[in-house]
Amino acid sequence: MENPDTKATISPPPQEPDPKKLKMSTTTSDDDETTTTDTTKKQRYKRRKVAIFFAYCGVGYQGMQKNPGAKTIEGDLEEALYLSNAVPEQDRNNPKRYDWARSARTDKGVSAVGQVVSGRFYVDPPGFVDRLNSNLSPQIRIFGYKRVTASFNAKKFCDRRRYVYLIPVFALDPSAHRDRESVLASLGSDKEFVKCLECSERGRKVGGLMGKRNYELRGTSFGLDISSNTNESMVESEFNEETKVSPDNAGGDDSKSEPKNEISTSSNNNGVSGVEVENSEDTDLNSEPLNDTTKVSVGEENGNGEEKPEKGSGSEYCYGEKEKDRFNRILNCYEGTHNFHNFTTRTKAADPAARRYIISFNANTTVTVGGMDFVKCEVVGQSFMLHQIRKMIGLAVAIFRNCAPESLLEIALQKDVNVNVPTAPEVGLYLDECFFASYNQKWGDSHEELSMKDYEQEAEDFKMKHIYPHISSTEQKEGVVGLWLHSLNHRNYPDLCTTAADNDGNTSNEESVDVGNVAE
Repeated sequence: MENPDTKATISPPPQEPDPKKLKMSTTTSDDDETTTTDTTKKQRYKRRKVAIFFAYCGVGYQGMQKNPGAKTIEGDLEEALYLSNAVPEQDRNNPKRYDWARSARTDKGVSAVGQVVSGRFYVDPPGFVDRLNSNLSPQIRIFGYKRVTASFNAKKFCDRRRYVYLIPVFALDPSAHRDRESVLASLGSDKEFVKCLECSERGRKVGGLMGKRNYELRGTSFGLDISSNTNESMVESEFNEETKVSPDNAGGDDSKSEPKNEISTSSNNNGVSGVEVENSEDTDLNSEPLNDTTKVSVGEENGNGEEKPEKGSGSEYCYGEKEKDRFNRILNCYEGTHNFHNFTTRTKAADPAARRYIISFNANTTVTVGGMDFVKCEVVGQSFMLHQIRKMIGLAVAIFRNCAPESLLEIALQKDVNVNVPTAPEVGLYLDECFFASYNQKWGDSHEELSMKDYEQEAEDFKMKHIYPHISSTEQKEGVVGLWLHSLNHRNYPDLCTTAADNDGNTSNEESVDVGNVAE
């Protein structure tokens, strides 16, 4: 019989505990994880310490380093990392949280083909490089990335850096783009200088003297022809400085047969455009090379009404063995450890940072881009200061053009002397490669080698597609180097010698009007 005092108790059904909320870590260790959730699965990713190899064309950018209010390479790259889910929301615009470091800084307008940055990023799922490139401008290309040690820093672990400066061959011709006084003083002499009065007075180039082209296309399209050759092969195919060419003795290896009814052009080493010729039955391209020395006479005008090069324009000038030896001798003076306080800004001579070690500096190769010839100046050093390379090139060109004595370079490297050094334009400079020899030697057994070996072809393609054409077209359209040459005078740079000996031991006055186009 049921006990009335006993009451049935019904316990409530058991409740499931609330699911734990997943938290995303904000630390910067290798254990950082992110969770991707969809309707069927959950996947977790870790941050990886990596070194990213990439290239960029510096036109339109205010340099590599991020600067508030300015368009920079670093700014665009950081934003692309966020948009590619490599950086979480809480770390956006805060690179310190993911150990950001760059191997080198570049100035405004300077390009790079071997730049390296490092940091801790979410590189999974696969396709990290493609995601980055899809969020970047075509003038910034990511080549790839490599896993590195947790302590790796792209700046601190970079042993040395190699930069390249492409200087037009005509810039090394002492008789090209002279100042007003030198031009006027040379009139009537055996060596008349080219009349660059229009260039100096109006602040723009003279047609035919700085690579300006006036093609009559007639249905034919011209692309940029880029080639590289060592100086030895160049000497065999180009006329040297002492060779005088006339229509009677023209001919040789430079002559090439062209299809009929097309325009054939040529360019010599000072950047002077070749003569426009339409092939016909009366024109034998195999007997007469198309260059200004064979087709242009003094004082004549071409079909476009522009004055053609005169005597002393440098139409016979080339970067031969004699010129190469002298230019290399000047550049070699920079090698070793020196005080470069005169080759930068805002750095005092007593500052230890002014002492830099240059491993090598030479100019043994020429590059032809779009019909214009350039000398390839390669400098390798541990590190460089602001504008240092451009100032080293600037003084070397001034000395080579006999605007200053060679002794001035040795003086400029002294600690207790202040010298105002010319700054070459930024357009011809680019970062070629960063080296990590010590890191590779220490960690080579457990980590991938940090070098550009795996990306050589991609880097070369980018250089030929973006950087070289930009350098050539800028010079042809704007003549920045030609205008800059007018600033190499004692009015702008009082420390330069007011008189300088030319190759024959004569002297010429180096005064010039100030065209207001000195570099930064």
